[in-house]
Amino acid sequence: MTIDTEHFRSLLQEERERVQHAITHLNADHAGSLEDETDELATGNENHMGDVASDTLNREIDYSLGDNAEQVLGEIDAALKRIEDGSYGTCGECGKEIPAERLEAIPWTALCIEDARAQEQRA
Repeated sequence: MTIDTEHFRSLLQEERERVQHAITHLNADHAGSLEDETDELATGNENHMGDVASDTLNREIDYSLGDNAEQVLGEIDAALKRIEDGSYGTCGECGKEIPAERLEAIPWTALCIEDARAQEQRA
């Protein structure tokens, strides 16, 4: 089976733009560090401890989302490089072809489903 790399290049570029936009939005919402923002909330006289805790949790979630988005962005860039070097669609672990259905679901994947599952079990 031949993989339509132009189709997947387009999917990856669209997803890259979406993820980059999300990162930009998260960074604009939280320009400082979590510690800076938490200190700022805690020093305000009208802030209740529960409000500070809720705001801190929301910021931690946003930072986790940002970290995840950065990781996905790196995986997308790596997939685009694999398209360029001709290795896109080949499992980086076993060397077998990754089914198009898996690439449609996760176009930046570098592993077939079996090796992805094995990697998750090791983690």
